[in-house]
Amino acid sequence: MRVTQNMLSNNMLRNLSNSYSNLDKYMEQLSTGKKISRPSQDPVVAMKGMGYRSEVSNVEQYQRNVSEVHNWLDNSDASLDETNQALQKLRELTVQASNDTYGEEERANIAAEVDQLKLQLEGIKNTKVNDKYLFNGTNTTEEPPAGGFDAATPETTNDVLIEVSTGTKLKVNVSGEDIFSKELFDDIDALSTALKSGTTGEDLDDYISTIDGHVDNVINERADVGARMNRVDLIEDRLANQEIAAKSMMSDNEDADIEKVIINLTAQESVHRAALSAGSRVIQPTLLDFLR
Repeated sequence: MRVTQNMLSNNMLRNLSNSYSNLDKYMEQLSTGKKISRPSQDPVVAMKGMGYRSEVSNVEQYQRNVSEVHNWLDNSDASLDETNQALQKLRELTVQASNDTYGEEERANIAAEVDQLKLQLEGIKNTKVNDKYLFNGTNTTEEPPAGGFDAATPETTNDVLIEVSTGTKLKVNVSGEDIFSKELFDDIDALSTALKSGTTGEDLDDYISTIDGHVDNVINERADVGARMNRVDLIEDRLANQEIAAKSMMSDNEDADIEKVIINLTAQESVHRAALSAGSRVIQPTLLDFLR
């Protein structure tokens, strides 16, 4: 086959163009740190990258949900602790008032403190976090009923569920009906009335066992909240491991091996310089070159 000067020139230009293309690819990988910058460069890497990014995004969303769960449970536990303290104080006052050495005036003073503790429990019942009522079920935007929960609507007894992993939802609220029932506030009112009406110490003994029952309800709810908090900690650890794994897979798929890229770039630069040097000799001298 006859090789002409035009063929040599065209081949040289085409090879130089390919060399420039390779240089551009390695320079782009070095500057971005990624294997590809466009899906057309490697559709397989691009498709896998979309899947890995979706997985990382899901894990990060679940981690945000777990933070919300912590917020609910921590505040619920703190509120239950305050409730327990108020009930314990009520019990102490009842035991104190049941002493027959106390007169009507002293019991009236105790009744005034009992009334204040009732208001304190009302305030705890209406606890809000991020403009959401903690103890009103899924009806988080409306204030719980005054005087305690009685024949509550479904919204006040429904569980508030937050998804913390695929297919796993956790109950994050405490049912106000179990803690702040109408029965609780009625019992406190009855105790206050008894203290103001001169009831004997023996009659007040019955209120001690009544308060003990409400204290037990709070303790049981706190135990349940504690169990859920322990489970959330385990889920949080698992999500952290899933995040590391997902980001590692995404990095392996997308990130360029910088050391390898630098080696390839250096080698390509040497090849390109050699091609330019050889190409300059391939071009046939013109008449002007001989006249110099």
